[in-house]
Amino acid sequence: MLYVKTPEQVLAMIQSEFSPLNEEERVPLRQALGRTLAEDIEAREYVPDFDRSTVDGYAVRAGDTFGCTDAIPAILPVQAAVLMGEGADFTLNPGECAAVPTGGAIPAGADSVVMMEYTEDYGDGSIGVSKAAAPGMNMIFRGDDVYPGKVILKKGRVLSDADIGALAAIGCVRVPVAKRLTVGVISTGDELVPPEMQPGPGQVRDVNSPMLEAMLKAFGCQVINYGIVADDEALLAEKVEQALAECHGVLLSGGSSVGVKDAACRIIQSAGELLLHGIAIKPGKPTILGKAGGKPIVGLPGHPVAAYFITRLFVMPLLGRLTGREQAAYTVTAKVTESISANHGRAQYHCCRLIRKDTQLLARPIRGKSGLITTLAGADGYFCISRDCEGIPQGAEIQVTILSGV
Repeated sequence: MLYVKTPEQVLAMIQSEFSPLNEEERVPLRQALGRTLAEDIEAREYVPDFDRSTVDGYAVRAGDTFGCTDAIPAILPVQAAVLMGEGADFTLNPGECAAVPTGGAIPAGADSVVMMEYTEDYGDGSIGVSKAAAPGMNMIFRGDDVYPGKVILKKGRVLSDADIGALAAIGCVRVPVAKRLTVGVISTGDELVPPEMQPGPGQVRDVNSPMLEAMLKAFGCQVINYGIVADDEALLAEKVEQALAECHGVLLSGGSSVGVKDAACRIIQSAGELLLHGIAIKPGKPTILGKAGGKPIVGLPGHPVAAYFITRLFVMPLLGRLTGREQAAYTVTAKVTESISANHGRAQYHCCRLIRKDTQLLARPIRGKSGLITTLAGADGYFCISRDCEGIPQGAEIQVTILSGV
């Protein structure tokens, strides 16, 4: 017999019932943004590959500048000038210096760089240094950033723009990434019409399908939309069978509530194994999770807000499990602007808008039922009231998860 699961039990079930696919490919560096790393990236060389200056100035032996002041500068002959993009193929003599640009190579023998601002060019091939340098000042040593064998990026990381730069620095131009998942989306319901159509009496536009497709694409998935299927069990079973053959997983929107025409539960049982029917959460309790041939099938509630939260809270971790992708959530602390009651026994999620007032960050709940998509529109984040809590008083501090991508 299947019982309603808590959110924690559902997340644990995802980890135990599904395994990483370990399917990877190598893509050009410029196409790797937003992809999930399939293996650790180790450096094979030093970065930088030479000691370099961080300022325009003069490479010196620090000991030659000790004790110098404005009144009594250290006078050093200029042995050579290092040009940008060229090596320093000489050794700095004691008591001398070498002119170096920002990013320029430091000659052997030098252990610091004096900024141009603390020097005076006497015009006779020598300079005066008015501020003593400490060893290592204003320079980066070979391998300070990266050295061979250092792990630069870990497996499972979603590559950012900065990560692309790091990969370029070590010469990684073919990047090992997890293959994109292909997810099928099926909307069910006699009452649904495509968004471009004008609904008739008793009809509503299909909100969930475009929303789910956008969420999946933001996650990095390829999406096959199988359109709207009427409440006909045979037709829906045929469409699910097709989606399972073509995709890594299937989302059914609608058909998960108890009803005469709701056949999703029976279809999942017929195709494979039904893992759960119901999560102790609001909105989103009538959620189904099953698998067939190791592929997940998720029956989402028809109400858009419920479908959104179930997808964000459970479908995304499920897809992350399949791809090995790290899951990151960004939260801020805010004070709730009004009291919120809760149903004891179910975790309750609310969308909110964030407002900055003086030095305080406030969270204003967006009121509405689970069928009202406008409770999502304009939301900055969401917060949860735990299932063992009867509500949150006005002014209480809460953790708000920011809604920015997936």
